[in-house]
Amino acid sequence: MIGRSGSFTRMANAADLIQRRQRSEFQSNIKDTLSAAVKGYPDLVPSILTLALNDAMTYDKATKSGGPNGSISLSPEISRPENSGLSAALNLLVEAKRDIDSYSKGGPISFADLIQFAAQAAVKKTFLDSAIRKCGGNEEKGRLLYTAYGSNGQWGLFDKQFGRNDAQDPDPEGRIPRWDKASVQEMKDKFSAIGFGPRQLAVMSAFLGPDQLATESLLASDPEVLPWVEKYQRSRETVSQTDYEVDLITTLTKLSSLGQQINYEAYTYPVKKIELSKLKL
Repeated sequence: MIGRSGSFTRMANAADLIQRRQRSEFQSNIKDTLSAAVKGYPDLVPSILTLALNDAMTYDKATKSGGPNGSISLSPEISRPENSGLSAALNLLVEAKRDIDSYSKGGPISFADLIQFAAQAAVKKTFLDSAIRKCGGNEEKGRLLYTAYGSNGQWGLFDKQFGRNDAQDPDPEGRIPRWDKASVQEMKDKFSAIGFGPRQLAVMSAFLGPDQLATESLLASDPEVLPWVEKYQRSRETVSQTDYEVDLITTLTKLSSLGQQINYEAYTYPVKKIELSKLKL
């Protein structure tokens, strides 16, 4: 019995290893596809960030409903006033999804995963673009700078949260403010409702509108948010902008998992068995 139990354990471990490898390879391919999509349409980066934010910010702590569940891809939700101007970003991701689904061996990617990983690709692009600017526009040197001092190693937990399920219905209305019309207090209240504070509001400034500096200027009018705005602006002036990048990744990681039950077997698929008796040795 002990020998048989050990055999089952080895088989289970092997199966787990295969699934993790499948998910890792699929995720790597997804990242490549989304990175290319974002690079091809840099003007849509702010909209992609807001799309991911608005999909996640529907989370309601009291009912444990909403969150980054892909519901923003549904026509009744994307057409709401607070999502005005985001259709082009969603359309770009729909095209990317067709490409991703065409090579997926474990079923189509959920919009919930697609939108959050698109935000990751967009954030990484802003980090890389900043490094290139600091190198006088030299892309090769900028990439070397980002590789040496950037925050790529901070994405581990975000990457593990891979396997969100799509909502079948739109999330309830009235949970997302119109960021371009909201006061700082209204923004603070919304962030507070999901468990975030002035620090997270400040670091997510790029997600709140097409002009990050204009957004930060508004946020800086609030004495609770001002110190954090100044902190991240100073950080972005440094070579590594570590404080800004790490805090942004940490906040996005938390935001992108609100209320979600991750299926850690998503996108895996059966491996074709090889019959040893048919092999020609």
